[in-house]
Amino acid sequence: MRTFRIPFDAMASACELVVATDDEQQAQQWARSAVAEVKRVEKKYSRYSSDSIVSRINAAAGRQPVDCDDETWALLGYADALYQTSGELFDITSGVLRRAWNFRSPKVPPEAELAKLRALIGWSLVEREQGRVRLPLQGMEIDFGGFGKEYAADRAGAMLSEMGARHGYVNLAGDMRVFGPKPDGQPWMIGIQDPRHKGKILATIPITRGGLATSGDYERFFEIDGQRYCHVLDPKSGHPVTHWRTVSVVAPLAVVAGNCSTIAMLKQSEGLQFLEASGMDYLAVDHLGNVHVKNPAKA
Repeated sequence: MRTFRIPFDAMASACELVVATDDEQQAQQWARSAVAEVKRVEKKYSRYSSDSIVSRINAAAGRQPVDCDDETWALLGYADALYQTSGELFDITSGVLRRAWNFRSPKVPPEAELAKLRALIGWSLVEREQGRVRLPLQGMEIDFGGFGKEYAADRAGAMLSEMGARHGYVNLAGDMRVFGPKPDGQPWMIGIQDPRHKGKILATIPITRGGLATSGDYERFFEIDGQRYCHVLDPKSGHPVTHWRTVSVVAPLAVVAGNCSTIAMLKQSEGLQFLEASGMDYLAVDHLGNVHVKNPAKA
């Protein structure tokens, strides 16, 4: 049985499908279907696409409600669950903060600017009833970027399993859904990037099935006077989180792994307690460089 690695681009990221099979034509067919599903999710929920359901909801903010299909309605329900579970920190209306923070330009926005944006944040304000959603304030937005890639990875992984793939994984820029071990039954060995040394592997995690995702302060950031400002923003303060360098989580689904890692980042000093309570395996590095691991056999 051969292992095929099929690269592709999606969601502004370098992605990869890895699948093992005796039939190369079958591998390519599986890949086409999986990539098409990733692209479907991207087109439907990208805020960059003017005709996406997210863009239509945002364009109607402060005006009328927008009808949602079952898939979108379910994702909005999931967003609500994340909001409640995180103590109102995982808030899909907090994407408006990107209007103030540009991580290609080292500049801390003034508090007055952040205050205006914070006034537009609040998932609890969003009106949802009978398959329709309305953002009550003009300028308010929702953004599925907090779990969109993970959801797409899960959808593609589930599709591959349904088509008969038994060995491999979907990797969307580090957000992964593994749908089966290597052909010999051994786990796939997934490297976790060192958050302070690009190109260096901090640890290797073996995984045979499920999701793996990482959140960190090294993907998009800038530094001023030795202070690092990363893209993970606290919706309550409007400022970047500072407690964790990186958090990786292994979970049954990629979307669960991604949300656990992000919520841990947002909870800052309480993140470790949250990870312990989640019951998931994890590897995390705090701002002092201390490594925290659950299930050392996986790190």
